Amino acid sequence: MQKSSEFKEKVLEVRRVTRVMAGGKRFSFRATVAIGDEKGRVGIGLAKGLDVAAAVAKGKRQAQKNLFSVPLKDGSIPYDVTAKYSAARVRLKPARKGHGLIAGGSSRMILELAGVKDISAKILGRTTNKLTNAMATIAALRKIKVQEKK
Repeated sequence: MQKSSEFKEKVLEVRRVTRVMAGGKRFSFRATVAIGDEKGRVGIGLAKGLDVAAAVAKGKRQAQKNLFSVPLKDGSIPYDVTAKYSAARVRLKPARKGHGLIAGGSSRMILELAGVKDISAKILGRTTNKLTNAMATIAALRKIKVQEKK
């Protein structure tokens, strides 16, 4: 398994979820895992398992399936981008070299794993849900398109 060594992983959130059956409550765990190589590739995975370790392992596999490339320009993004996912809204603004990674919550983790060094990010929505904020950041990064020079 050489592939897993090139990616760094971060567990954004682990939640205990319950479903009610005739005999009582059944518990499982939901893990949100983000992976990235800090060179422009990042992905996020969501999975459930009977214990935390199983949920995290499944989440990591899911994240590898959802990998995509972010077009970086001098350690930042090429232009301003805003995205919405569910109730979460995120705005990403490029910054000059040396500015640093200014972002909070799960947006910060996603941008770190993507390898963005200089950026200003703001979570605009009122939701504190880590999953939706992370997905909004992913949606914003997916919006970035760079024209090929001919």
